Amino acid sequence: MFKYIVKRILIGFLTLMVLATVVFVGMKAMPGSPFSRDNKAIPAATIEALNKKYGLDKPISEQFIIYMSNLFHGDLGDSISKKGQPVTEIIASRMPVTAKLGLIAFAFSIIVGITFGIVSALTKHRWVNSAITVMATIGVSFPGFLLAMLMMVIFSVKLGWLPVVGLETAQSYIMPVLALSFSPISSITRLTRSSLRDVMSSDYITLARSKGTKEIWVVIKHGLKNALLPVITYSGPMFAGMITGSLVIETLFSIPGIGREFTNSIQNRDYTLCMGLTLLFGALVIIMTLVSDIVAAIVDPRIKVDK
Repeated sequence: MFKYIVKRILIGFLTLMVLATVVFVGMKAMPGSPFSRDNKAIPAATIEALNKKYGLDKPISEQFIIYMSNLFHGDLGDSISKKGQPVTEIIASRMPVTAKLGLIAFAFSIIVGITFGIVSALTKHRWVNSAITVMATIGVSFPGFLLAMLMMVIFSVKLGWLPVVGLETAQSYIMPVLALSFSPISSITRLTRSSLRDVMSSDYITLARSKGTKEIWVVIKHGLKNALLPVITYSGPMFAGMITGSLVIETLFSIPGIGREFTNSIQNRDYTLCMGLTLLFGALVIIMTLVSDIVAAIVDPRIKVDK
């Protein structure tokens, strides 16, 4: 297990370095300048001074070496669009808002998705299974931002039940959480249903039933333990995505989180902020994927993670 974890950490580190290189090159290849936004005429002398201040007057190769050197020391640089505010400070101030919303959406997705999956796999009522199947199919094909806009029109504009801006009250979390959770719920439902159906037809389930074990304990103790392995594997990247925010959802609901900052950094050509947030997302995906693999190995000892 220890060798496996060290190996995955090293692979994750190399992946981050490749990601940093690709993002750096991609940002530099974008047309335009971060100092020429909104069609405003800026004197050439001012642009030259700003380029010198942020090191953009140096050759691309030298800029890359400086950036990677600073990155190894935990310095993500200063934001260009926010008057030199350190990227780490921006992340520290915005991350709690996004993380809270993401954790709520993650917990809601896991609970509802697993519940629907269990019901769909075990129900004897065809209409219940059909309803859940239709919901899951719509969920994986219906974009979250369309659901968000639909809910905004119905529950905010037409009915006036829910606030549409910010996260000031408990009610303000309802629409963003539903918009973030709809697709993950559908995916978890489908994974749980198909996996649980396969598990419940296994020989060891038949043996457990033959011993007189109550059906509910057969499902919980023997069925779910193995049926949830695909859900655990899926949950790692899903968790990373949720706690780093949704680019569109946070913008639609004017939530001052990481996702909204990421959108603004792209629009403003804020190189350092965009690269910092991209690396944050990549690091979280790598970490949560490793965590989900380890949890899956703990749940099912048959999974070998020592290679």
